[in-house]
Amino acid sequence: MMYMPDAIKGTLDLMDAPLENLKHHSDFNFAGVSFSAQELADCIATRMPDFECTFNPDSRQAIADSWPDSIDDSAASKEWGWKPSYDLEKMSDDMLENLKRKLG
Repeated sequence: MMYMPDAIKGTLDLMDAPLENLKHHSDFNFAGVSFSAQELADCIATRMPDFECTFNPDSRQAIADSWPDSIDDSAASKEWGWKPSYDLEKMSDDMLENLKRKLG
């Protein structure tokens, strides 16, 4: 998963990267953080003790399970210094803070 602030930052960083550093002029992969639904639920539960989560995988989950666990973003890292700012912990904190502000 890529958290939206990382996607925006990565796009802007790529646009600002010196052209002479870019060997792949037409495409880059840049990745975020990988986690399971259970890992996300557990992370939220450490911040909200009364949080309960139940989920049933969608029948199309097999499609997603066939995808690679991670994306090779080594070219982005090497050529323009891509590195995600958010891990699961920081992303969860930020999402919960934004929800608190929005919902009260």
